[in-house]
Amino acid sequence: MKFQLRMIGSGSAFAKAYYNNNALVACNGYTLMIDCGILAPMALHKMNFPMNDIQGVLVTHLHADHIGGLEEYALRMKYMYQLRPSLYIEENLIEPLWDDSLKAGLRYTVEGESTLRDFFDVVPLKCDVRQEIQPGLSVELIRTKHFPNMPSYSVVLNDKVFYSGDMTFNRALLDEMFVRRQCVQVLHDCQLEGNGLVHSTLNELLSLPEEYQERILLMHYGDSMPDYMGKTGKMTFIEQHKPYEFLAAP
Repeated sequence: MKFQLRMIGSGSAFAKAYYNNNALVACNGYTLMIDCGILAPMALHKMNFPMNDIQGVLVTHLHADHIGGLEEYALRMKYMYQLRPSLYIEENLIEPLWDDSLKAGLRYTVEGESTLRDFFDVVPLKCDVRQEIQPGLSVELIRTKHFPNMPSYSVVLNDKVFYSGDMTFNRALLDEMFVRRQCVQVLHDCQLEGNGLVHSTLNELLSLPEEYQERILLMHYGDSMPDYMGKTGKMTFIEQHKPYEFLAAP
């Protein structure tokens, strides 16, 4: 099954030129947004992509560059378009997403007090369980390390495309993706400078075999990205707003 992926933005948490690292996945007339950061509404506006064309959103973790735009998305979908999109989220993140992030802005409405389910059709996901969310489009969440003790997830799309959330370098996991699962593409976050305390660094990713690098698209990079063109081995920087098509049978 063919699906298309476009990055709304491809930047790190503090990038400005490349917005937040969020994506649109389109398959069989259905559009899923992976994360909705603070800058996602601006990026969608720049793309001239209407919010009401996004039927669902998947959350990888609860940092603002991944969920900071959800309040605007929820309000616009409910009151401008009278729509209730799906929210795909690991089951243990549902309560903290509402209580720690969205409740202050969405609790009080003209109808009275609201809950997360007044804005979204909440679809709980279990870690390490493949789930077909629409015909021809499946997701599997894999818990990966970001900040210590913080629940954070990467996503396998249609069994063959690995999309990292924010994660530290994990060679064993990448071996599994490339060798056992035979992923056709890996979209990986990449910290260009400094030590990889909460992200994979470019130097760490350059330590991978060339046959791995050839299937890696780098994302979640800083505004200094142009300085690193030609310095990424066989890996390529993903381009925001550019459509990428993948053939991967669910």
